[in-house]
Amino acid sequence: MTAIEQHRGTISLPLAFLSIVGFWLIYAIVNTARAVVMGFPAQDELIWRRVAVTLVGIALTFCFCLLLRLLDRRPLGQRIAAAFIGAAPIAILMSLFNYWLFNVYASERIFSGSGDGAMAQPLSMEQTLAELALNRYFFLAAWGMLFLALSYAREVRAAERHAARLSIAAHEAEMRSLRYQVNPHFLFNTLNSLSALVMRGDNDRAEAMIMNLATFYRTSLASDPLADVTLAEEVRFQTLYLDIEAVRYPERLRRRVTLSERAAEAKVPALILQPLVENAIKHGVSRARSPVTIAIEAAFESAILRIIVEDDGAGGAEARGDPGGIGLANVHDRLEARYGPRATFTAGPRAGGGFTASLEIPLDAI
Repeated sequence: MTAIEQHRGTISLPLAFLSIVGFWLIYAIVNTARAVVMGFPAQDELIWRRVAVTLVGIALTFCFCLLLRLLDRRPLGQRIAAAFIGAAPIAILMSLFNYWLFNVYASERIFSGSGDGAMAQPLSMEQTLAELALNRYFFLAAWGMLFLALSYAREVRAAERHAARLSIAAHEAEMRSLRYQVNPHFLFNTLNSLSALVMRGDNDRAEAMIMNLATFYRTSLASDPLADVTLAEEVRFQTLYLDIEAVRYPERLRRRVTLSERAAEAKVPALILQPLVENAIKHGVSRARSPVTIAIEAAFESAILRIIVEDDGAGGAEARGDPGGIGLANVHDRLEARYGPRATFTAGPRAGGGFTASLEIPLDAI
């Protein structure tokens, strides 16, 4: 049984009982006012009998309520039909009690043959019972529709809450998926680098890379995939990764980090810069023959946090601009999942050679 089915259409008994009492209080007040306006005699006698009818009506309507609650999980059309059909026997019982109390029991004390609300000419017993039953039937049917409306409103709210929970769960699953997508991609590239060192017999550098790799994964896997980190922590992740790659490219890899104090404390998704730094290594450093500087810069411009990852390598600019690439697409998708349309991501070749990726996040989204 699903969460929606467990709560479908079931309103609490206290709420149902309050609606019943409210309906019957209106009935009592309206009929009392009618009796006063029409100048019926024996008002004191009519009031206590009307109170008795009201109490019996509340009890029978509550039984009607329990019947309708048994059908909570049925289709709405069946519940409506049950309300109209179930109101009939309750109305007949109430009309019989009303007739006995006003037309049989000590009827000489009140207006002769009046019933609860007499006509100028006395009616036969059959006519009086029919009139009372019809009046009570529509009264009960109206309450039944109110009950179903309250039940349906609760059902809709339960469905909306369930849909909201599913939406949140799907959103979190998407963010986890995108976050975990970074690690295999990064590991694949790092193992390629490690393999190259081993094949060259560069054991010292291979050992240093393994130690840095272990430290990187110990740090990254310990973090909550849905939690944000400060930009300073994120940059520390990336410098650790650059240390790993510096073992492979000791003569070609340079780095520069420039963070404003305010930007360093801003919160960003963990490893959001990883694909961009990998992109710079893969297409900039690995294909260059001269030193390449990878720069990470961040500062607030008005109410916008602007983060730039760029390199001055000459190779692969066209390939890196491919929007279908895994790394750039991952950054774009993670920003959209986390911030929606408020954050922007742009990437493309630099005019003087190299590549630039820019993230812009509004202050109110951080």
